[in-house]
Amino acid sequence: MSNKQNAAMPAVYFSHGQESGPWGTKILSMADTVRKLGCRAESVDYQGIADPAERVEKLLAECADVTEPLVLVGSSMGGHVATAAAAALDARGLFVLAPAYYMEGYEALTPAAPDMPTMIVHGWRDDVVPVDNSIRYARECRATLHVLDGDHRLTANIDEINQLLTQFLLRIAGRESA
Repeated sequence: MSNKQNAAMPAVYFSHGQESGPWGTKILSMADTVRKLGCRAESVDYQGIADPAERVEKLLAECADVTEPLVLVGSSMGGHVATAAAAALDARGLFVLAPAYYMEGYEALTPAAPDMPTMIVHGWRDDVVPVDNSIRYARECRATLHVLDGDHRLTANIDEINQLLTQFLLRIAGRESA
Protein backbone atom coordinates (compact mmCIF):
# COMPACT_ATOMS: atom_id res chain seq x y z
CA MET A 1 0.00 0.00 0.00
CA SER A 2 1.27 3.44 -0.83
CA ASN A 3 -0.54 5.20 1.99
CA LYS A 4 1.34 4.14 5.12
CA GLN A 5 -1.17 5.85 7.38
CA ASN A 6 -3.89 3.45 6.22
CA ALA A 7 -1.67 0.37 5.86
CA ALA A 8 -2.82 -1.18 9.14
CA MET A 9 -6.48 -0.33 8.72
CA PRO A 10 -8.65 -3.34 7.97
CA ALA A 11 -10.92 -4.14 5.09
CA VAL A 12 -14.48 -4.17 6.46
CA TYR A 13 -16.95 -6.59 4.90
CA PHE A 14 -20.63 -6.11 5.66
CA SER A 15 -23.22 -8.89 5.70
CA HIS A 16 -26.82 -7.70 5.56
CA GLY A 17 -29.85 -9.35 7.13
CA GLN A 18 -32.43 -11.59 5.54
CA GLU A 19 -34.91 -8.86 4.60
CA SER A 20 -32.48 -6.14 3.57
CA GLY A 21 -29.91 -5.50 0.88
CA PRO A 22 -26.18 -4.88 0.64
CA TRP A 23 -26.38 -1.10 0.71
CA GLY A 24 -29.26 -0.37 3.07
CA THR A 25 -29.42 2.65 5.35
CA LYS A 26 -27.32 1.19 8.19
CA ILE A 27 -24.63 -0.26 5.96
CA LEU A 28 -24.34 2.97 3.94
CA SER A 29 -23.82 4.92 7.15
CA MET A 30 -21.36 2.44 8.64
CA ALA A 31 -19.46 2.19 5.34
CA ASP A 32 -19.07 5.97 5.28
CA THR A 33 -17.78 5.85 8.86
CA VAL A 34 -15.19 3.14 8.16
CA ARG A 35 -14.01 4.81 4.95
CA LYS A 36 -13.31 8.00 6.91
CA LEU A 37 -11.00 5.90 9.09
CA GLY A 38 -9.12 4.71 6.02
CA CYS A 39 -10.73 1.29 5.77
CA ARG A 40 -11.91 -0.35 2.59
CA ALA A 41 -15.66 -1.04 2.83
CA GLU A 42 -17.36 -3.85 0.91
CA SER A 43 -20.86 -5.27 1.23
CA VAL A 44 -21.77 -8.75 0.07
CA ASP A 45 -25.08 -9.14 -1.78
CA TYR A 46 -27.02 -12.10 -0.41
CA GLN A 47 -30.35 -11.18 -1.99
CA GLY A 48 -32.08 -14.32 -3.24
CA ILE A 49 -30.04 -16.59 -0.94
CA ALA A 50 -32.20 -17.72 1.98
CA ASP A 51 -29.95 -20.51 3.29
CA PRO A 52 -27.45 -19.21 5.89
CA ALA A 53 -24.90 -21.90 4.93
CA GLU A 54 -24.98 -20.70 1.30
CA ARG A 55 -24.49 -17.14 2.52
CA VAL A 56 -21.45 -18.26 4.53
CA GLU A 57 -20.00 -19.90 1.40
CA LYS A 58 -20.55 -16.68 -0.55
CA LEU A 59 -18.83 -14.61 2.15
CA LEU A 60 -15.88 -17.04 2.21
CA ALA A 61 -15.56 -16.73 -1.58
CA GLU A 62 -15.87 -12.92 -1.54
CA CYS A 63 -13.13 -12.59 1.08
CA ALA A 64 -10.77 -15.24 -0.30
CA ASP A 65 -8.39 -12.71 -1.87
CA VAL A 66 -8.47 -10.02 0.84
CA THR A 67 -4.90 -9.05 1.70
CA GLU A 68 -5.57 -6.46 4.41
CA PRO A 69 -6.52 -7.41 7.94
CA LEU A 70 -10.23 -8.29 7.84
CA VAL A 71 -13.10 -7.21 10.06
CA LEU A 72 -16.55 -8.69 9.52
CA VAL A 73 -19.69 -6.72 10.30
CA GLY A 74 -23.11 -8.33 10.16
CA SER A 75 -26.69 -7.58 11.06
CA SER A 76 -29.32 -10.16 12.08
CA MET A 77 -28.83 -13.19 9.80
CA GLY A 78 -25.77 -11.35 8.49
CA GLY A 79 -24.41 -11.44 12.04
CA HIS A 80 -24.88 -15.19 12.11
CA VAL A 81 -23.18 -15.50 8.70
CA ALA A 82 -20.24 -13.26 9.67
CA THR A 83 -19.76 -15.21 12.89
CA ALA A 84 -19.83 -18.55 11.07
CA ALA A 85 -17.18 -17.38 8.58
CA ALA A 86 -14.92 -15.38 10.90
CA ALA A 87 -12.53 -18.10 12.03
CA ALA A 88 -12.15 -19.63 8.55
CA LEU A 89 -11.27 -16.18 7.19
CA ASP A 90 -8.84 -15.48 10.02
CA ALA A 91 -10.66 -12.21 10.64
CA ARG A 92 -9.15 -9.77 13.11
CA GLY A 93 -12.52 -8.82 14.56
CA LEU A 94 -16.26 -9.38 14.49
CA PHE A 95 -18.83 -6.61 14.98
CA VAL A 96 -22.46 -7.78 14.89
CA LEU A 97 -25.85 -6.11 15.28
CA ALA A 98 -28.84 -8.07 16.61
CA PRO A 99 -27.22 -11.33 15.47
CA ALA A 100 -29.51 -14.30 14.81
CA TYR A 101 -28.05 -16.53 17.51
CA TYR A 102 -29.99 -19.30 19.29
CA MET A 103 -33.10 -18.80 17.19
CA GLU A 104 -35.99 -21.00 18.31
CA GLY A 105 -35.87 -24.33 16.51
CA TYR A 106 -32.38 -23.57 15.15
CA GLU A 107 -30.34 -23.27 18.35
CA ALA A 108 -27.86 -25.94 17.19
CA LEU A 109 -27.01 -23.82 14.12
CA THR A 110 -25.60 -20.99 16.22
CA PRO A 111 -21.94 -20.68 15.21
CA ALA A 112 -19.19 -21.32 17.72
CA ALA A 113 -17.59 -18.18 19.07
CA PRO A 114 -14.48 -17.29 17.07
CA ASP A 115 -11.28 -16.57 18.99
CA MET A 116 -11.06 -12.87 18.18
CA PRO A 117 -12.32 -9.54 19.50
CA THR A 118 -16.11 -9.58 19.19
CA MET A 119 -18.57 -6.78 19.82
CA ILE A 120 -22.33 -7.36 19.86
CA VAL A 121 -24.85 -4.51 19.67
CA HIS A 122 -28.51 -5.31 20.32
CA GLY A 123 -31.73 -3.41 21.00
CA TRP A 124 -33.76 -3.88 24.17
CA ARG A 125 -36.96 -3.69 22.11
CA ASP A 126 -35.98 -6.24 19.44
CA ASP A 127 -39.07 -8.28 18.55
CA VAL A 128 -37.31 -10.45 15.94
CA VAL A 129 -34.20 -11.75 17.74
CA PRO A 130 -34.59 -11.76 21.52
CA VAL A 131 -31.97 -9.65 23.28
CA ASP A 132 -31.48 -12.54 25.72
CA ASN A 133 -29.88 -14.50 22.86
CA SER A 134 -27.11 -11.93 22.52
CA ILE A 135 -26.68 -11.71 26.28
CA ARG A 136 -26.25 -15.50 26.40
CA TYR A 137 -23.78 -15.54 23.50
CA ALA A 138 -21.76 -12.64 24.91
CA ARG A 139 -21.57 -14.31 28.31
CA GLU A 140 -20.47 -17.65 26.81
CA CYS A 141 -17.73 -16.16 24.60
CA ARG A 142 -16.89 -13.11 26.72
CA ALA A 143 -17.76 -10.72 23.91
CA THR A 144 -18.27 -7.03 24.48
CA LEU A 145 -22.02 -6.37 24.54
CA HIS A 146 -23.85 -3.07 24.14
CA VAL A 147 -27.62 -3.13 24.62
CA LEU A 148 -29.25 0.02 23.30
CA ASP A 149 -32.73 1.49 23.54
CA GLY A 150 -33.64 0.29 20.06
CA ASP A 151 -35.55 -2.25 18.02
CA HIS A 152 -34.34 -5.00 15.70
CA ARG A 153 -33.33 -2.69 12.87
CA LEU A 154 -31.41 -0.30 15.17
CA THR A 155 -31.65 2.46 12.54
CA ALA A 156 -32.54 5.05 15.18
CA ASN A 157 -29.28 4.14 16.94
CA ILE A 158 -26.96 4.52 13.94
CA ASP A 159 -24.91 7.39 15.42
CA GLU A 160 -24.14 5.38 18.55
CA ILE A 161 -23.41 2.28 16.45
CA ASN A 162 -20.97 4.27 14.31
CA GLN A 163 -19.18 5.49 17.46
CA LEU A 164 -18.91 1.91 18.74
CA LEU A 165 -17.71 0.67 15.33
CA THR A 166 -15.08 3.42 15.20
CA GLN A 167 -13.77 2.51 18.66
CA PHE A 168 -13.75 -1.17 17.72
CA LEU A 169 -11.83 -0.65 14.47
CA LEU A 170 -9.28 1.65 16.12
CA ARG A 171 -8.70 -0.99 18.80
CA ILE A 172 -8.30 -3.73 16.15
CA ALA A 173 -5.80 -1.54 14.26
CA GLY A 174 -3.88 -0.74 17.47
CA ARG A 175 -4.75 2.94 17.22
CA GLU A 176 -6.79 3.47 20.36
CA SER A 177 -6.36 6.86 21.88
CA ALA A 178 -5.19 6.83 25.48
